[in-house]
Amino acid sequence: MILIGQYDSPFVRRVGIALTAYGMSFQHKPWSTFGDADKIAKFNPLRRVPTLVTSDHIAIADSAAILSVIDDLAGAGRASLARSGREGRELVRICGFAAGVADKGVSLVYERVLRETAFPMWVDRCKAQIAETLDLLEGERAGRGTTYLFDETLSHADVMLTAMWTFLTGALRAEFDWTGWPALAAHAAMCEALPAFRAINQPFAAPGGN
Repeated sequence: MILIGQYDSPFVRRVGIALTAYGMSFQHKPWSTFGDADKIAKFNPLRRVPTLVTSDHIAIADSAAILSVIDDLAGAGRASLARSGREGRELVRICGFAAGVADKGVSLVYERVLRETAFPMWVDRCKAQIAETLDLLEGERAGRGTTYLFDETLSHADVMLTAMWTFLTGALRAEFDWTGWPALAAHAAMCEALPAFRAINQPFAAPGGN
């Protein structure tokens, strides 16, 4: 398999961590959507990352869709990051909010970097969406007494929550007072110490500098 995209993207990173946690071999192509768009287009006409190319040469876009395929390929016995039933629905819900706030972070980065002058109304909206969603996720994490979100085993929700937090605090360091979400910070620090997270890691670089 081939995983396309740089690990400073929280969406590429969540896929890379899942593949690594499952012990699934893959080739990493750290292509940028800015500098390497033509290369990506050969596999994905959307020119977006992550893109996963399976061993039978099928290209899959969107990190949630990719993880669904990875879980299926791993099989029930190996797909330890997945959950079913009520926990599965909770996992999808939490991942949706965490991925959504990461996406808003990307939008805010682009607004700051790609526009000569950022549009204040858009910046304020993005910041409100990020802060209020982090408040929601802080409550989710603080209200659970287990080591990870569901039990004593890592899940896709733990991965997305951590990838989101590490991305936001690196890319938007000066935008927020990050001490306001201590449960999320502690959760991310715990997960970042795990081997799969250490292996799949890249400091944030502003678009155009990759």
